Amino acid sequence: MAVPDYQTIMLPLLKTLQDGSEHILKDIYRQLAEEFQLSEEDLNELLPSGTQKTFHNRVGWAKTYLQKAGLLRTVSRGKFVITARGLEVLASNPQYINNKYLTQFEEFKEFRSISSSEDTVVNPSTTEVHNNDNDTPEEVLEKSYQHLRNELSTELLNTVKQCSPSFFEKLVVDLLVAMGYGGSKSDAGQAIGRSGDEGIDGIIKEDKLGLDVIYIQAKRWSNTVGRPDVQAFAGSLEGQRAKKGVFITTSRFSNEAKEYVKVIEKKIVLIDGERLTQLMIDYDIGVSEYKKFIMKRIDTDYFDDEEI
Repeated sequence: MAVPDYQTIMLPLLKTLQDGSEHILKDIYRQLAEEFQLSEEDLNELLPSGTQKTFHNRVGWAKTYLQKAGLLRTVSRGKFVITARGLEVLASNPQYINNKYLTQFEEFKEFRSISSSEDTVVNPSTTEVHNNDNDTPEEVLEKSYQHLRNELSTELLNTVKQCSPSFFEKLVVDLLVAMGYGGSKSDAGQAIGRSGDEGIDGIIKEDKLGLDVIYIQAKRWSNTVGRPDVQAFAGSLEGQRAKKGVFITTSRFSNEAKEYVKVIEKKIVLIDGERLTQLMIDYDIGVSEYKKFIMKRIDTDYFDDEEI
């Protein structure tokens, strides 16, 4: 089954502590994974940022919320135990424990009232943001970030489509150099600087030493790029005795074109408009940073130096 949301984890987590003994998160992860019958794939699922396992993140926040409600407490670093209130809650045999249930405890209401992290989820078809109480604070931030990034990508692609062919040529050179291809910007510009029909063609270095080359075709098009266009590009590779190529377009590739590059011997990478703008954002081409948020967590190494 899929990784449950953090509120679904609350009651099973509290039940694992009902023996009154001290527990560590490592053991709780194992017990809850068995409880929810999670597969290895489920357990290895990462948050969109790739910085933490989704399951660990949700268990951690379930623990935090239960602690804020006074149902469990931390006894030492990495160890926690159920409280008398937690035992009373289990004795009442609740069918579930969630944020609404926990609002009966004053400590939790105070925690929620001063918290600035309202759970949200983005409707991708609009610019609206809706409340969703099942997301952890990290998931809220990452979904909001992804929404803003998608909005930027759409705006960026529209801007690129309005550029002249010569400026698109410069954009492609800047991006490839930023990604580590083409040697210097001057080298890449000379190698790719042959204008074609609303696009550019050329050969660039795969690495700064020029140990291998990549053939580039870039088309500032609005129509879908089909298999015949990609097949013609593959023929150009043959004429240049090149084994690798990148086809960049501001539009999209047909399914037939995508399937074609999977079965041919030469390695051709297709970059459509959406992927192009995502790469531009990743490598700061045509965009600039205007605001940054840094999330911090406890530095356990620092406290390991504590003298006992």
